[in-house]
Amino acid sequence: MDKQVISYGEFQSPIGTLTLLAGSEGIYRLDFGISEDVLPAAEAWFKKNHVKPDFILNYEIIDPIIVQLEEYFNGKRRLFDLQLCMIGTPFQKKVWKSLNAIPYGETRSYKDVAVDISAPRAVRAIGSANNRNPLPIIIPCHRVIGSNGALVGYGGGMDKKEYLLSLEQQKALHPAISS
Repeated sequence: MDKQVISYGEFQSPIGTLTLLAGSEGIYRLDFGISEDVLPAAEAWFKKNHVKPDFILNYEIIDPIIVQLEEYFNGKRRLFDLQLCMIGTPFQKKVWKSLNAIPYGETRSYKDVAVDISAPRAVRAIGSANNRNPLPIIIPCHRVIGSNGALVGYGGGMDKKEYLLSLEQQKALHPAISS
């Protein structure tokens, strides 16, 4: 198992504290909650993916990510321009790529995503991949809803999903507000 320095830091967002984990090559994870609560699960996730993390509080690496998150929450950023270190199965990565293509302020159903990746019967697998997205908000899994239009499941909690969708829909309808 390779030992790797993983920088972390916290960001106080409108939906609560976010813990960010990144290396010199990009961001690995965005977790809901304070680092004290998040790091044990993150350590297990890294180990499962054959990385022995050496966590270091380092805002030099984390600050550029925070800047983009602040811009997003202030309605000034619709797309993230970050180097992503995606760890997942080939299927999960295909799903996450599809999520990244959902336009700001819009939603898609799990079925839409399944059709988009040419796996129209894989709706449940899409939900599972969505649930395992290590970079919520940045890879917008909150933009996926039920086929009936209902808001369903979100790792951070439904209140956060509702907030993110509302934020994006308001800024998409009133782009002048964000300038």
